Amino acid sequence: MENIKSVYELTKLKDKLQAEFAKNKLRVLVCAGTGCVAGGSLDIYAEFKRLIEAKGLNVDCELDKEDNCQGEESHSGYQVKKSGCHGFCAQGPLVRIEPEDILYTHVKLSDVEEIVQETLIKGHIVERLIYQNPMTGEKFSQEHEIPFYKKQLRRALANCGNIDPESLEEYLVKDGYMGLANAIIKTPEEVINDILESGLRGRGGGGFPTGKKWQFTRIAEGKKKYIICNGDEGDPGAFMDRSVMEGDPHRVIEGMSIAAYAIGADEGYIYVRAEYPMAVKRLKIAIAEAEEAGLLGNNVLGTDFSFHLHIKEGAGAFVCGEETALIASIEGKRGMPRPKPPFPANKGLWNCPTVINNVETFANVPIILNKGADYFKSVGVPNSPGTKTFALTGQVANTGLIEVPMGTTLREIVFEIGGGIPGNRKYKAVQIGGPSGGCLTEDHLDIQLDFDSLKTVGAMIGSGGLVVMDEKTCIVEVARFFMNFTQNESCGKCVLCREGTKRMLEILERIVAGKGQSEDLDLLVELGQTIKDGSLCGLGKTAPNPVLTTLKYFRDEYLHHVENKICDAKVCPALKVYQIDPTKCKGCTRCARNCPAGAISGKVKEVHSIDVLKCIKCGACVKACAFDAIEEV
Repeated sequence: MENIKSVYELTKLKDKLQAEFAKNKLRVLVCAGTGCVAGGSLDIYAEFKRLIEAKGLNVDCELDKEDNCQGEESHSGYQVKKSGCHGFCAQGPLVRIEPEDILYTHVKLSDVEEIVQETLIKGHIVERLIYQNPMTGEKFSQEHEIPFYKKQLRRALANCGNIDPESLEEYLVKDGYMGLANAIIKTPEEVINDILESGLRGRGGGGFPTGKKWQFTRIAEGKKKYIICNGDEGDPGAFMDRSVMEGDPHRVIEGMSIAAYAIGADEGYIYVRAEYPMAVKRLKIAIAEAEEAGLLGNNVLGTDFSFHLHIKEGAGAFVCGEETALIASIEGKRGMPRPKPPFPANKGLWNCPTVINNVETFANVPIILNKGADYFKSVGVPNSPGTKTFALTGQVANTGLIEVPMGTTLREIVFEIGGGIPGNRKYKAVQIGGPSGGCLTEDHLDIQLDFDSLKTVGAMIGSGGLVVMDEKTCIVEVARFFMNFTQNESCGKCVLCREGTKRMLEILERIVAGKGQSEDLDLLVELGQTIKDGSLCGLGKTAPNPVLTTLKYFRDEYLHHVENKICDAKVCPALKVYQIDPTKCKGCTRCARNCPAGAISGKVKEVHSIDVLKCIKCGACVKACAFDAIEEV
């Protein structure tokens, strides 16, 4: 693409590309997000290209060097494109046919020929490939009608799944870089005022007002200033930032460029964990495209504003999600937090004033500069305007990446977007915010998910992970899992965090092993509060949250573990209790003969019994019984 030297040239090019895009007869969008790629979507993409060409259809494929597509430049044929993540990950690989908005799920390589023949040529829908609600059996052929999508409002994710993430042209068709164009015709102070007026709060977990952070950095003393995008997404089950970087990398770059103009920075870093190779690849492609087009680098859009962007690959340390630890990592030091103040806005990267926001925060910035602050805050709640992305996982019918207005209730997300709990099992809780968050019970189903409402119940949005649990989930084991994660990820700088999380983990491991005592519960609370009060960074201050909130709302389940030595969910192996059904037992003695602990007694042809104090929970008796008379209770 030729260098764009002014806002006028950008607008003219955008209008031209939109007119060309409107001529497309039909588009086949194959999801090329990480999940779908793992399911073979790249092979599906290649097969679509091959078959469409083989059948003589006028195809216009993406302009990759490796592609040798034939077709007219009029863009009047069938386009085959790779897209970013559609969000409906459990249904992948996904293929959408535009403009009919047909979504095919669980597509296999062997399905491609049928889709080409029936849908592209004959205009018929392949019924067996459309989404079917697992709870009701209802089928949906169009994506926007599927409850998973119908209840969402996708703004930050608007382009994910809808454009080729490796094409600057497609981003421009969707009004890409118009937010930057609107920013550079204003003063930096006016841009910051727009962000302040929008009420945008950081989407990385803390919820600090973005405009204030930019304002503090703008007025800070320093000839050199930096912008950093925190893409170090480390929460178990969270993949919101990854999906944005993979599916819409130019939006992240545009948001960072606007921030750089606003604070007076000419250099920035995107910090991405090395476990996201696809995100790194597509960001590098997008940076190169933007530089070539004059949208990044020296004299952006022909102005005096220059902004250079680098990618820093992190080694996957969870603590590097904390801003000062992240800065240390970029500087080549060990990723460890430092005391604040001074805050990065005054002394950040190489002691220069620095703005750090996460991926989703930057993805919202172009929306505000392009459509206005009033548009942005037209949804959400007064103190938390806009939308929020969540990674919906766990025991729920529809898992995946979602985006909803701030203030949406947990009930709407779990039972409408998520489709409810499979197998008619009962909802138990949601762990929100990953290791930094807390537990929300059935009593919290109607709570609004926003920054301030969640604080009132001891939880937080965090990065946006939502793990749904049903009655088959052991709350104590969930707490042990998250404590194990945070203990492993502690950088070790603070004694309270390093040693306190270790002690808490040891107690939890004793409890799930059937060796816990009642006083352990009070000790967990005492340790948790001490760690929160005495830790330096957010990791330590929030590490006890999953334990403290589950103890608060599910103390009875903890008590059953320590007093009755019973796991209500029948998950903890050491707390299994076996009993013999007297109506099924034939007195064959096979169970007694196979019990290594001698815990089963009884005479031949008489009902046997199990001594729970001798039983070692090995399950040998269950395997030996030919009459299914032994069950876990």
